[in-house]
Amino acid sequence: MRFSRGFTLAAVGATALAGAGFAAGPALASMHAPPTFLGPLHFTKKIASTVPGNGDVNPYGVAVVDHSHGRLHRGNILVSNFNNSANQQGTGSTIVQITPRGHVSLFAQISSRRLPGPCPGGIGLSTALVELNGWVIVGSTPSLNGDPATAKAGCLLVLDSQGRVRETFAGGGINGPWDATAVNYGSTASLFVTNVLNGTVAGGGSVVNKGTVLRIALRFFSDPNHLPQMTGFTVVGSNFAERTDPDAFVVGPTGVGISRTGALYVADTVNNRIQVIQNALTRPTSSGVGTTVTSGGYLNGPLGLVIAPNGNILTANGGDGRIVETTPFGNQVATKFLDTSGSPPGAGALFGIALTPSGRNLYYVDDATNQLRLLF
Repeated sequence: MRFSRGFTLAAVGATALAGAGFAAGPALASMHAPPTFLGPLHFTKKIASTVPGNGDVNPYGVAVVDHSHGRLHRGNILVSNFNNSANQQGTGSTIVQITPRGHVSLFAQISSRRLPGPCPGGIGLSTALVELNGWVIVGSTPSLNGDPATAKAGCLLVLDSQGRVRETFAGGGINGPWDATAVNYGSTASLFVTNVLNGTVAGGGSVVNKGTVLRIALRFFSDPNHLPQMTGFTVVGSNFAERTDPDAFVVGPTGVGISRTGALYVADTVNNRIQVIQNALTRPTSSGVGTTVTSGGYLNGPLGLVIAPNGNILTANGGDGRIVETTPFGNQVATKFLDTSGSPPGAGALFGIALTPSGRNLYYVDDATNQLRLLF
């Protein structure tokens, strides 16, 4: 099986100075512990601006193209924008495609007036972004004017390799799709999506424990005109804490990444911890919030999440621009501040992350400056 993302193993589902050094986490690894993913990485660099011609800002989702199809080219990076040019959250409508050398092109600009199916509330492209077999699936968690009080359920938008929306997946538990990852088997795939709007708007800023993780079964066809089919869905995670926020729009379960053993890791942002849902590929019922892998320590509002080739969990802090590496046993073994902006430095700057095709380096978006950057 191939892993793809948003945030997972095969790179498809984020502060201070470049060259910041290694620091061990609260549960220190011994000097003889296996090498960490972050240890050899000492530098960051700008790849490109993520702002397209219409001025959309606030890059969220990051996905690396697995194979070339149509206008999608293997190794290029897709980035979805959450805000429009007026910086209103939940109104961004564009996906840009960026080459590793920094050439930027518009892959898609999506209009709510030209959708082939329902998407309650319109368009506001979230971090839920994956590429599977030449199809791009992106979440919409929209608002009317940037105010989280106007947020609606949204949908998953399915785009072909030319950047055209061909179908939408709505309802069936999809309610504020916030992040995603997938396991690709070729003709089928398992798509995992976090949802953050179950009772959140009605809560008016208070925490409600209704966030979910869905496993959506997809089927693909060799005929490019035959649209992918959603053949089933299962709630594998539930009761995650979530709330609206005037600055962050909504805070709830965000990054997801699945290990080779079928363990699904979830960034539980509100509670500042990483949870694990066991047997996520096969379980028939919800595991609730799963079990806690690690909490506190160097975590500071974990958002984006990927699984490193060594099996460790990488999370991007929304609170301080730090990336944290945690073992499946809960030891925070490494951390680095990424080169970002923000006030204080790093705060609110990180969101989406994705491994490079080699699995040795990491792409991340700097929301404060609207850039795609590389940790290497």
